[in-house]
Amino acid sequence: MQPSSPASGTFSRRTMLAGAAALAGTAATTTAAVAAPAGATAAGPSGAGTGTVVFRDVRPLGTQHPTDLVVVDGRVSDGPAPRGARVVDGGGRIALPSLVDAHIHPDKTTWGGSWVSRRPASGIADYVEQDVELFHSQRRSVAERAYGLMTHAVSRGTRGMRAHADVAPAYGLAGVEGLAEARRRLRHALDVQIVAFPQHGVIRTPGTVELLEEAARGGAVDMIGGIDPGGFDQAPEEQLDAVFGIADRHGVGLDIHLHDRGAKGLEAMRGIIDRTRALSLTGKVTVSHVFCLTGLADGELGSVAADLGDLDIALTTVAPSGSLVLPIARLREHGVRVGLGSDGVRDSWSPFGNADMLHRAHLLGWVTDVRLDDELTECYRVAAHGGADVMGLPHADLKPGAPADFVLVRGECLPQVVVDMPQRDMVVHGGVVVARDGEFLGRGRPAGK
Repeated sequence: MQPSSPASGTFSRRTMLAGAAALAGTAATTTAAVAAPAGATAAGPSGAGTGTVVFRDVRPLGTQHPTDLVVVDGRVSDGPAPRGARVVDGGGRIALPSLVDAHIHPDKTTWGGSWVSRRPASGIADYVEQDVELFHSQRRSVAERAYGLMTHAVSRGTRGMRAHADVAPAYGLAGVEGLAEARRRLRHALDVQIVAFPQHGVIRTPGTVELLEEAARGGAVDMIGGIDPGGFDQAPEEQLDAVFGIADRHGVGLDIHLHDRGAKGLEAMRGIIDRTRALSLTGKVTVSHVFCLTGLADGELGSVAADLGDLDIALTTVAPSGSLVLPIARLREHGVRVGLGSDGVRDSWSPFGNADMLHRAHLLGWVTDVRLDDELTECYRVAAHGGADVMGLPHADLKPGAPADFVLVRGECLPQVVVDMPQRDMVVHGGVVVARDGEFLGRGRPAGK
């Protein structure tokens, strides 16, 4: 996540993002999931065809009275368990919907490797240069590093992930290819969408447009990205025409990083809205971060949100501080899909990050200073169902017919889980146990084993 204008003082990911408005609410959608963007991966439960499994003595969403959760061929069932079904003892644990990371950069991570000492940086150019140096210094491939981080995310309860891969002449399509390999290895445990992200700029770095075109044409990615058309690329019309043209020609979606604030950011937002309408790309466009919407007067925010809702343009946010979170509740009033994500994880920009979406839900509550049970519950719902809406995945809400993607944890109630972040004792994807006691299980094991 790399915005276009450095802040004064010490330069870091956090200071790069400082200065936007505070959260207006944390409500998440409870409606049915929308259709996946063109070219997106929105597969059904990966464990489909696993037969019947009974997860005995569990408390769905923290209800007081334990019950049996019956799973048939990877989906939650409301029928009784047939004789001979496999049984898993839940031990009175809470069953919660698995989480969705709507915005993460696994290609740049150093997760699982040796410690990297980071140098001072005075602007985006320094960070981009350090990105390239770090890339070439790594002994492990993108696929290996991304796989390690993504398996960790699964062990923490993540069921879906929209993964951004840097695309630039400095790397070619190595990032995209690495994420594609990690996705292939994890197709039984994690639904992944890949975005070709032009971190170095679309127009300012010659050769990038051609790489984006190649990635989309070859079917390697689900979406094409963009970054601050005005502030960073300094070619708002040319950049948006380029990325929208690629998406239109090849039937892929768009997910554009927009950190620009004020008039420049709103101008880019209007350009995105206009092109989405003109090219009939309704439901296929996402804008990430969108700091220009924070701090807007209610009337102006309502006007933009109405256009976003009409065109079904989704948004994603991360939670580094209260001033940097989108006004989720207000946006939801207009039907805007909003997801929560991890962003960068232990990359050249920052030593922080862990790809744990329960921790991210906790951070959302912390930085927005919530304290009521309903507010803490909404933080979890944003992390679970908000991201599912952005990716076009069905809600894993434990209702009959829902994908059997859930997490078993010890706890008293859902708000307490958000605050205490207990160990994920069991992670189930499509009815198959894919992690136990915080450890990923490789190919997964039939429940009851």
